[in-house]
Amino acid sequence: MTNDIEIRPFHIDIPQADLDDLRDRLGRTRWPAEVAGQGWRRGVPVSYLRELAAYWADHYDWRAWEARLNAHPQFTTEIDGQDIHFLHVRSADPGALPLILTHGWPGSFVEFADLIEPLSRDFHLVIPSLPGFGFSGPVTEPGWTSARVAAAWAELMRRLGYDRYGAQGGDFGGGVSRELGVIAPDNVVAVHVNGGTTYPSAQEDDPTLTERERARVRRMAEFMGEAGGYIAIQSTRPQTLAYGLTDSPVGQLAWILDKIRDMTDLAKELPDEAVDRDLLLTDVSIYWLTRTAGSSAGLYYEDAQAWGEQRYSPVPLAVAQFTVQDIALRRDEEKINNVVRWSDFDRGGHFAAMEAPDLLIADIREFFTSYR
Repeated sequence: MTNDIEIRPFHIDIPQADLDDLRDRLGRTRWPAEVAGQGWRRGVPVSYLRELAAYWADHYDWRAWEARLNAHPQFTTEIDGQDIHFLHVRSADPGALPLILTHGWPGSFVEFADLIEPLSRDFHLVIPSLPGFGFSGPVTEPGWTSARVAAAWAELMRRLGYDRYGAQGGDFGGGVSRELGVIAPDNVVAVHVNGGTTYPSAQEDDPTLTERERARVRRMAEFMGEAGGYIAIQSTRPQTLAYGLTDSPVGQLAWILDKIRDMTDLAKELPDEAVDRDLLLTDVSIYWLTRTAGSSAGLYYEDAQAWGEQRYSPVPLAVAQFTVQDIALRRDEEKINNVVRWSDFDRGGHFAAMEAPDLLIADIREFFTSYR
């Protein structure tokens, strides 16, 4: 590792008082009324949330997960005025390709918990927390768009001594990974994304669509009509949202659960059927314990303010789509990307690293083989 002065070892150590406060707040939750018989149609049902909140308070073990995460080397560094937290897990293979993995919202670096050990056999892994998320802490100034994050990632990899590397991500992480290829094409050998980097431009009645593509266009319309309101809120009023989520752990839990359920495998009825319950609660706990509900939502705001035409990326791109919960169309991706691989999977959903890690690991490993 180079630049030791600028890179500091990091160890997660949440004060016990913060964990006691969390448990106390969970026990004092003011539960809302609900209209009977609605299920998930109006949002997260009270009965389901009560049971999961009780589990969070009385059975979930943060300290066990803290120890699991601390088993991997972690660091912080300041880039462009912002603290950046990251894992750096070197492969035993000295010739391994460096690979930077980027999470999205409402995720965190813990999304990759099940990928670290298998992927580190073939890659030197760098896994940052997005600025404004988790242990990178709240952002200190406006303007932290996906493009600015990508520029920070390029600097991070330079500081670590990597001048040739791959990039992978999903959700915002996919956009950041693509943008990293745009700004550092001489360093990024290839990019792998799960879920794509674009929204469908076609209509459902387009006769040139395949049945799978038509199902994805339909799913996009359904999602935006029924569950896409959070995008408008986080793109316009992240600070207003932050008060409730920062003050109420059940509020934070419900906000994340709602999106997990909307975007995971449609074959799974409940969020913790698609994603391991303790993994899910670790993700929520990181948002809560670091008070980053507002600053993480702010990434939507910043990208909305900076929205414009995307530059073409010449870097080889692989796209992995997991069921119809991933809605990108190849025709749209090829307009702005050098697409060299397209994989479709009939299991999993938008959060592939947590839902179908085996499929994602295999696809990443196979794609990057020719770039080692």
